Amino acid sequence: MKSMMHVDSSFHSTLRRFHAGAVLICLIIWGMNTAIAQTTPFDLQGHRGARGLLPENTLPAFEKAIELGVTTLELDVGVSKDGSVVISHDRALNPEITRDASGAYITAPLLVNRLTMAELKTYDVGRINPESPYAKRFPDQQAIDATRMPALSTLFKRVEAIGAKKLRFNIETKISPEKHNDTVSPAVFARKLLDVVREHGMQSRATIQSFDWRTLQIIKELQKGHTKKVLTSCLTAQQPWGNIVLGADKAPRWTGSVSAADHPDVPSMVKAAGCDIWSPYFADISPALVKKSHELGLKVIPWTTNTEAEMTAVIEAGVDGLITDYPDRALPLLTRLGKTIR
Repeated sequence: MKSMMHVDSSFHSTLRRFHAGAVLICLIIWGMNTAIAQTTPFDLQGHRGARGLLPENTLPAFEKAIELGVTTLELDVGVSKDGSVVISHDRALNPEITRDASGAYITAPLLVNRLTMAELKTYDVGRINPESPYAKRFPDQQAIDATRMPALSTLFKRVEAIGAKKLRFNIETKISPEKHNDTVSPAVFARKLLDVVREHGMQSRATIQSFDWRTLQIIKELQKGHTKKVLTSCLTAQQPWGNIVLGADKAPRWTGSVSAADHPDVPSMVKAAGCDIWSPYFADISPALVKKSHELGLKVIPWTTNTEAEMTAVIEAGVDGLITDYPDRALPLLTRLGKTIR
């Protein structure tokens, strides 16, 4: 009996040591996972530079975003009449932010591809019309008169001059399958944009995004056989004004060869399109969809989150980055949440 009691005591002693060791191992693993989670790079993108602070898609806005510490400049491009790739959010000059040489706001949109680069530079895009609804959306935007629309090549040169060697660019093609005459063709658009990116050696630092996936699929084709490749990001909005309605026939117009009717969810469509990144309207995501995207090998970078509540919601859903008009609001929040900026 004494021998049995000794065995029993020894067994329980060994079991306690095992449990203690197991707990220690679990704590170590938890600590490692926590450290990894805290150091996983997060991609903070300044929307149109820093639209909430300075005139959108202008060199001052981009420089402000860089000063604040964004990892990526989000911007939009079109193609001018003489083939220049110009930074502009809209296919046509926006009367709410565009003044002519006399200082008067234009009264009707002017298509970018109907004007040469020299003509585009005669317009001032440094001040929102204070009487417009747009001004009410961005009351804190600081005006900078005599600000011009830059060419994409000008931005690349400025960034190199500043010495921001790790800065990335997320470049949207402003093109629509519903407005064929408003821009050059998808093939011409994709080629001209890719030519500028290659000319400045920015392939490894650039992502090309679009709601019109035709340009993204052409970019993929144009890059076959090349070792340096830009990433592609499929922009989506499952809204009445958006480019995707699951199960509807609308999808193929905006999503190239990928039909929404053939896929159970948007991440599956993005994967089928060959994109590297899913960039959804922030209200369209959920933790489950983010998890599905990661399982498919996609990164998720939603747009455009401007309030702390919006930013917190997408971060907690597990996204890889976010796009915001207010990088200055995002930075302290990301620090509090233990996110490391890439």
